Amino acid sequence: MLRIFLLSTFVYIIKYVKFSLKVKKITTLLLISLAAYNMQAQNLVQAYKNRADQVSQTNVTTLLQEFQALGIKTTGSAENTNTLNWLKAKYQSYGYTASQITEDPFTFGNVSSKNLIITKTGTTYPNTYVIICGHYDTITGPGVSDNGSGTSIILEAARILKDIPTEYSIKFIHFSGEEQGLQGSGHYADNVVFQNNVRQLNIRLVFNIDQVGGKIGNNNNAIKCESDQAGLPDNNAPSMTFTQQLANCTLLYSPLQTVMSNAYSSDYVPFEQNGDIITGFYEDVKSNNEHTVNDTFANIDPAYVFNVGKAAVGALQHFAVATNILSTNEAQVNVLESLKVYPNPAKDILNIELPESIKNFKLDISDLNGRLLIRKENETTINVSGLTNGAYLCTVNANGTKAVRKIVIGK
Repeated sequence: MLRIFLLSTFVYIIKYVKFSLKVKKITTLLLISLAAYNMQAQNLVQAYKNRADQVSQTNVTTLLQEFQALGIKTTGSAENTNTLNWLKAKYQSYGYTASQITEDPFTFGNVSSKNLIITKTGTTYPNTYVIICGHYDTITGPGVSDNGSGTSIILEAARILKDIPTEYSIKFIHFSGEEQGLQGSGHYADNVVFQNNVRQLNIRLVFNIDQVGGKIGNNNNAIKCESDQAGLPDNNAPSMTFTQQLANCTLLYSPLQTVMSNAYSSDYVPFEQNGDIITGFYEDVKSNNEHTVNDTFANIDPAYVFNVGKAAVGALQHFAVATNILSTNEAQVNVLESLKVYPNPAKDILNIELPESIKNFKLDISDLNGRLLIRKENETTINVSGLTNGAYLCTVNANGTKAVRKIVIGK
């Protein structure tokens, strides 16, 4: 009887295991199908694309140069404070009011600094926030990639979306103290989002952008899309869902390819630890200039930052659910933004490719200190054989607008 009982039990277990594996397989197939459906369902929104195309290469280049000029922005230093004031002035120039611009002071050890928060109120869910964030402090060098690149993209997103209605509120946040162990974001997550362990802000998503500067010479055609697959388990699945949407938006609104990656030690971590959903951008091919004196404008790829910016503006509209109706007063895309300068790096000849509508233009090539070296008018083939190896700026002016491209001469 015992043998019969054991045999029957064994047969039952085998059947149960087979059934469980079948259910698991069906469940997996359903999840894969659902993910595929979600990817197919996320279609291009023309209004989102138009706004993503308003990211300006000229603006990005200028912001990166200005960020470099502010020096080494060690948390608590005068340069750090100057950068905070530079950021505030940018938002004021975009039309954000004093009530929308707030500071979050914090102290660790004997160091004091401030986070900067700009709030754009949503139309349908004004008390639920999409946070787009990045740090502005640096160590050792001026930190043009880490994290002037993310800083510049957040500024461009805020400029473009300033008057665009979104269903969810947006907070554009610039953290300090990241390089000393996420001090600024930790303070904000634990003392503003939460107070005395009670949640004060309802957060839909935290979208962090850190070190997306790339490097001339690298294959800068892809961006890492980061999801939370560690830490608290309950927010892993929704983080993956939002990160898949981030990857989809990148493909829809920029020329970049995507690489799925896990979140690492950056300003989204304190939010994740409090149970919030996170996603983020990080450069795919590392420059390895971070935290060194080489993290300068000369060593990054502004065109890569520009493309990441387009992806970010497209994704932010999706996350905050921006209106899909273009208003009559939305700025038109600068036709010169389609300017192409090649080859890059160049040796002896530089080719200029402009839209057919541009007939008259002026071209200047200057060094990174602003010293004019070459000036041409209506010429699309430029002899640069007289320039020494290094980085330069090519500026084209036409029809009252201009475009700036960074070029590299390499013999």
